[in-house]
Amino acid sequence: MTEIKAAAVKSLREKTGLPMMKCKEALQATDGDEQAAIDWLRKDNVKIQESRIGRETSFGRMGLFVDWDKNVGALVEVLCESAPVAANAEFVELAADLSKQLATGKGAASGEELLDQTPPGKSQTLREQMLDISNRIREVFKIGRVARIDGKTAGYVHHAGKTVGVLIEVTGGSPEAAKDICMHIAAMRPQVLSKEEVNAEEVERERAILSEAARNEGKPENIIGKMVEGRLRNFFAERALLEQPFVKDDKKTVGKYAEENGMKILRYIHWELGK
Repeated sequence: MTEIKAAAVKSLREKTGLPMMKCKEALQATDGDEQAAIDWLRKDNVKIQESRIGRETSFGRMGLFVDWDKNVGALVEVLCESAPVAANAEFVELAADLSKQLATGKGAASGEELLDQTPPGKSQTLREQMLDISNRIREVFKIGRVARIDGKTAGYVHHAGKTVGVLIEVTGGSPEAAKDICMHIAAMRPQVLSKEEVNAEEVERERAILSEAARNEGKPENIIGKMVEGRLRNFFAERALLEQPFVKDDKKTVGKYAEENGMKILRYIHWELGK
């Protein structure tokens, strides 16, 4: 067996960030060949990750990349096992790299497809990058949802308390106004974009409840219809983004704020981590 010197173990540890004993084991398995030892460690890590696959990943962060001028944006959900790891600098970088590659690369329909891509200027695939980090940290990482929008986009992520990510597509407006609306979405959690998208059966059920309530109040039948439509505004404001009072100025709706800024909201994505 090749004698493994302490200097060789130290060098491999500095390159991989792994424990000394693991580095020594890898060098022994590869007759002291450092590059072969690195490859051995990567293969070993794949086995380790497979053995941990059932472990719960209820923490993480959203990777966000938007380029207003180039008309592209992406949001990626990256999961891990603990809150400290979600704030780890390498984990944060991984989430950023994933979202940037999704936005600026060839695109991907899933996290698995995205992981097999290699960002420009890097020698590793995103999967290799993720495995290297997870091997050092000793936690399972998973890629959850991924989304890319080819259009004028803005986004916002919030990592204090509940981790939330928002991405919207608009026409017109400005990146500042569009981000304001992203922040509103994160705070107010609308269910749909416009009132026309609210489930019709829910609307009719609410209309019937409000009509009956007005009759019980003794309101004349000829004005109940108008009263109900007025009261439905609150119902729609709870559900439809464009009908909600804008968080920065509740005297106007989000729809009015967008209109004043020459902007039309085409669609939005709103994710809460793990949901």
